[in-house]
Amino acid sequence: MYRILPRNLRLLSSFSLSALLLLAALPCAFAARKPQPPPASPATYVGSAACSRCHLEIGRNFAQASMGRSLTLVTPALIQSLPLPATYFDPKLNRHFEVSAGQGDHAGQLLQSEWATDSQGHETFRSTYPMEWIVGTGENGYGALLRRGQYLFQAPLSYYTRTASWALSPGYEHGDLGFNRLIQPGCIYCHSGRPQPVAGLPGKYAPIPFTQTSVGCENCHGPGSNHVQAMEEGAEVGTKSDKKADPTIVNPARLPSQLADDICMSCHQVGDARVLQPGKTYQDFRPGQPLAHTLAIFQIPATPSNPPDDDHLEHYYSMSLSKCWRATRNAPPTGQLRCITCHDPHVEPTAAQAPAYFNARCLTCHTRASCTAPAPARQAASDNCIGCHMPKRDIRLISHSTATNHRIVRTLSEPFPEEAFRQTTAALPDLVFLNAEGGRGPAAAAPDPLVRMQAYSLLKGTHPEFKASWLTTLTDLEASQPDNALVQAAAGHRHLEARNLAQAVTHLKRAIQLDPLQTAAWLDLSDAEDQLGQAEDAVASARRAVTLDPYATDPQKALVSRLISARHYDEAIAAMEAYMQLFPEDDFMRRMLTIAKAP
Repeated sequence: MYRILPRNLRLLSSFSLSALLLLAALPCAFAARKPQPPPASPATYVGSAACSRCHLEIGRNFAQASMGRSLTLVTPALIQSLPLPATYFDPKLNRHFEVSAGQGDHAGQLLQSEWATDSQGHETFRSTYPMEWIVGTGENGYGALLRRGQYLFQAPLSYYTRTASWALSPGYEHGDLGFNRLIQPGCIYCHSGRPQPVAGLPGKYAPIPFTQTSVGCENCHGPGSNHVQAMEEGAEVGTKSDKKADPTIVNPARLPSQLADDICMSCHQVGDARVLQPGKTYQDFRPGQPLAHTLAIFQIPATPSNPPDDDHLEHYYSMSLSKCWRATRNAPPTGQLRCITCHDPHVEPTAAQAPAYFNARCLTCHTRASCTAPAPARQAASDNCIGCHMPKRDIRLISHSTATNHRIVRTLSEPFPEEAFRQTTAALPDLVFLNAEGGRGPAAAAPDPLVRMQAYSLLKGTHPEFKASWLTTLTDLEASQPDNALVQAAAGHRHLEARNLAQAVTHLKRAIQLDPLQTAAWLDLSDAEDQLGQAEDAVASARRAVTLDPYATDPQKALVSRLISARHYDEAIAAMEAYMQLFPEDDFMRRMLTIAKAP
């Protein structure tokens, strides 16, 4: 019967079948719309799959972009695509490393190993763990994550695309961290879709660590339950004059520039210190809200002799120093340069497509006549705007990696604008509050004093000039917020450094009473008690620190030291043995254990 239908009817029949299938898959796409107020309940996260039901093409494109592949579950198929096996030897550490596809009982697993040998070539230890996730897409490279209990860790080897080889992961050049470098919530927040860290216990995650692995739709558009519900119910969204102004979901393109850039800054702007607002976690940030309500990002002020010369995850700050950004910041919103002026997060051009893709973005403000380079030079550069004005540079913090210079320079030798050296305010004269609500102008509000104190605390270790600001801010907070756990812990640490031990114990006990999940406070308390000769109390405090942070070396070492001070030698040996089970790469502790167990 089908064969005798006229061609146009056959096409109509085929189209109707496709339409029916599409309606079944996308119940919201063709449903009749009816006016309906937005749901009153707070929106919750539903996952990118729910979004792709209607936004199929966008979802398909995003899944191929870097953010859509930021975190990948290790599978046998993925293992086959990796350059395996590989070995690496670090002569400075005298450590051997290997990454391989598991065999036998470990078939289907991606394994990494670390081991060392003595002068006779005998192994002193060997650690091997299965990797569960791959981080990154290979643009610069990728690393791996492993799980021990409910804790997540970085693996010691990463793959670097430029050299097509495996080498030490970022951070491991400073020392042998083994398989014990904890993945902090602030790090994994940017490399995954929806992580589930356990509050107050850094490195520990829910039994299901990620409700969504890779970065997804809701990272930029906010939780989507209300939008999905409205679409499924056929609600009419938007306004009569602007149907695209949908109150049930965040559209970054329709936000004011600062709020739109805040979404990008949450991950693409590191600064010199990042401090959560009191009572906040990274999961509290919602697109469309000021990032400063959740997180404060600080930069040490630049000077002509020490200009801001780092491209790694300083994209927004670099862009804000460009002539393009400064020339348009007072323009109408549609004319202001912002991150999404040039970047469409849904689509990522290939290396071959990038010049033409970004040229088109440049030409929304400039014309071809704007370029004064000689025609031969332009042709030699393939008329590549970003190749000349946003060149890639090596990332100093990560080996074998590059980042794009977002300052959009006219020439490579273009000096920094004077504005780069005048970004502090009277309210905050020694730091730049990069994401201050309302901008970084002279009238910008100063951050919360508690946030400032934490920023100074983070910086004073490598920049001693901030210790005076830390002390001053702490003193003010002792008067204004005496019942704050962080203030009491900081006061205790200050007294410990000054060897005012009795005062230190008083403040630290008060801090722990207010918040018992402060590992650093327990460690400081153990130190003060030990110096006061309160050996048993010092042991108990150290044990508590170990319980709170079992995969950190400092609490474990402190416990060994306190047990020795208390003359609990058998317990000290047992603690050393437990330490070596977790940190077999520690040669010093291995020697100490050998000495302790010697007859």
